Amino acid sequence: MEVEIKLRLPDAAAHRRLSSFLAPRLLRTDAPARPLTAATAAQRDVRLYGTDDRDPSRAVLTLKRRPRIDAGVSRVEEVVEPLDPTVALTCVDNPARLNAVDSPIVRLVSDEYGVGGDKAPFVCLGGFRNTRGVYELEEGEGQGLVLELDETHFDFGTNYELECETAEPDRAKEVLERLLTVAGVPYEYSRSNKFACFMAGKLLP
Repeated sequence: MEVEIKLRLPDAAAHRRLSSFLAPRLLRTDAPARPLTAATAAQRDVRLYGTDDRDPSRAVLTLKRRPRIDAGVSRVEEVVEPLDPTVALTCVDNPARLNAVDSPIVRLVSDEYGVGGDKAPFVCLGGFRNTRGVYELEEGEGQGLVLELDETHFDFGTNYELECETAEPDRAKEVLERLLTVAGVPYEYSRSNKFACFMAGKLLP
């Protein structure tokens, strides 16, 4: 079970302000080249990481299902496994080829949702691009917490969000809210995830 704090920022100005405030704590910037999303009752996607869509440095296959978000705390069942980048590119170009991938995720989806094979092949629903700044808080701020500041580009708009995966959601939410207040950055509790926005075809609260 993945447990995250998700706080929505209102606009690009708030994102820039928080990014500048957190800059001394930056660990890295992740920019997946292109995600392929396919779904029934669950979200499944192939994520390519790197600066070149056709030459990713790494790739993963993910499964997320049964998401719940309440007061900015997201809980979702998640499985992630590495995928050979060459195989991933093949699947992005032709999602039906996921059927041939030797993968626990593919087998689970086939068994539980009946997806895969000739009768219900995997299909591409589209995708979105997410750039993520990863930061680690310093002593006295909430030491040990790793924050992820996302800028997610959909065809219909851009979403800005601060996330923090944690086993102590009440403590982490308190730390994040205090940090945003000190930084002077407005926020609200996220009520939907990126996949829900993608499927709705519009930005959701």
